Amino acid sequence: MLYHLIWCPKRRKPVLTGVVATRLREVLGEVAFERGWAIENLTIMPDHLHLFVRGDPTVPVHEMVRLFKGRSSRALRQEFAHLLRLPSLWTRSYFCSTAGNVSAEAIQRYIEAQKGQ
Repeated sequence: MLYHLIWCPKRRKPVLTGVVATRLREVLGEVAFERGWAIENLTIMPDHLHLFVRGDPTVPVHEMVRLFKGRSSRALRQEFAHLLRLPSLWTRSYFCSTAGNVSAEAIQRYIEAQKGQ
């Protein structure tokens, strides 16, 4: 099953830049690899991210998001002291939509278009 996930840092702070964004990309890749999921596309903006991931349909989406957000929050806050100024790295909310074969291309184009903004 293909999922388009979006979430943002607490208070929509633009902290996902430079080495933080690079490390975030690595951590999300590690989580996906360990679970057997495939990241089709990942776009990290300063104040939010878009993750297009192919996951196991037997795993609930909220569990996938919990694993991605939990591991990345812990790793990034341990490695980058300036992130400790936020009460938590991520907001509690997220957006999720599923994609079939037809809409997968449309979602890919949308995520790629976000890079240009």
